[in-house]
Amino acid sequence: MKSVCNVAKLIERYFTERLMRQRDVSANTIASYRDTFRLLFAFAQARLRKPPSALSLDDLDAPFISAFLTDLETKRGAGVRTRNLRLTAIRSFYRFVSFEEPAHSALIQRVLAIPSKRHDKRQVHFLVRPEIEAILAAPDRTTWLGRRDHTLLLVAAQTGLRLSELISLDRDAVHLGAGAHVRCVGKGRKERCTPLAAYARGALQAWVKEPVRSGASALFPNVHGGRLSADGVQTLLAKHVRVASESCPSLKSKCHC
Repeated sequence: MKSVCNVAKLIERYFTERLMRQRDVSANTIASYRDTFRLLFAFAQARLRKPPSALSLDDLDAPFISAFLTDLETKRGAGVRTRNLRLTAIRSFYRFVSFEEPAHSALIQRVLAIPSKRHDKRQVHFLVRPEIEAILAAPDRTTWLGRRDHTLLLVAAQTGLRLSELISLDRDAVHLGAGAHVRCVGKGRKERCTPLAAYARGALQAWVKEPVRSGASALFPNVHGGRLSADGVQTLLAKHVRVASESCPSLKSKCHC
């Protein structure tokens, strides 16, 4: 008779032993995988009426995981790339569990057999200056959220930082004196410094004077002081692009947020 496997304990071992100790993965990968399981547990709470601490491996079988992936696309508006990234994180966890709980190998193999979706590579569109200016003007800067979004988008446009690099920036990664720059750990764990133009430096000087939310260390935190997720940034970008498109119609054909 199979034992009941507590998912919370397996997840804890997966992150601490597999990802951090054995594979020594980057902080960005850990954050991405963490977001996947945060979404999965929220889905389980709504669907099964069970908190993460009460979930068993039998609850998270292939039909359930497939339903979660479908929900990401239909309810949350996730694209195929995002859906496949979430599946990659889930597969990684189940490969770990296959060694920890071999008695559940049939369930595990069915989850691992869930296919990724094919997607067409979209043409990359470059924004022209009026389009960038329209997006930067969209946030309501009379509010804290609007000032955060404006500064985040301005830094993103000026520095060209990857999304993962942008959300991992801490307040102490910004140098606003002579030779103003932001310091980040990029792909391959390589640290690099990106110079700041005068207008980005000025915006950041104003932003870092804002009251810190709940002792946040992140340069661009969420309303609770935590770190923004990749999904969160994509959502706020989509919102501001929709607003900007009203005054700059060419954005409608370039941005599919």
